[in-house]
Amino acid sequence: MNTRPKILGLTGSIGMGKSTVAAMLRELGVPVFDADAAVHELQGPEGALLPLIEEAFPGTTGAGGVDRPKLGAAVFGDKDKLARLERIVHPAVAAMRGDFLRDNAQAPLVVFDIPLLYEKGGHQGLDAVAVVSAPADAQRARVLARPGMTTEKFEQILALQVPDAQKRALADFVVDTGIPLEETRKQVAGIVRTLTRAE
Repeated sequence: MNTRPKILGLTGSIGMGKSTVAAMLRELGVPVFDADAAVHELQGPEGALLPLIEEAFPGTTGAGGVDRPKLGAAVFGDKDKLARLERIVHPAVAAMRGDFLRDNAQAPLVVFDIPLLYEKGGHQGLDAVAVVSAPADAQRARVLARPGMTTEKFEQILALQVPDAQKRALADFVVDTGIPLEETRKQVAGIVRTLTRAE
């Protein structure tokens, strides 16, 4: 008898369609913990981390929560400051993830949506990892269509991420979003079936 849900890590580089796949998993009734959404909540208006962030980085928070451009400017390119911010944020996200697991203890499968799973070593404790992937030209077109995105910014982001080919090689499952949505949906359903099959 399995005492806890199986945990699937969901990741993928920028513009690969990870949010779309996370939505498909939710449609199939699989609980999804979104690490980015947790950070937004913690750093949003009246967020639990605002006092700690303001203390560490004065002038980066306000009534609307963290001023992302200001905080980004405060830590950008400074490994020590970034590490300090991570020491504030990561334990709080881990606590929210623990609550999520307790709330969904009866589910056969849960998903941790972790954008920088391989970059930050977040694959410990997972039963499997699914990488969302698409052809490089599709990825580029999606990202450059975003408001405020430039080719230079896109290249900078890519340089900080583990290359897509490496992620695919490390993954237990690869979800292709460079194909019609219905085909992607079938792939996602197949992964859920594989992971929830009775042992």
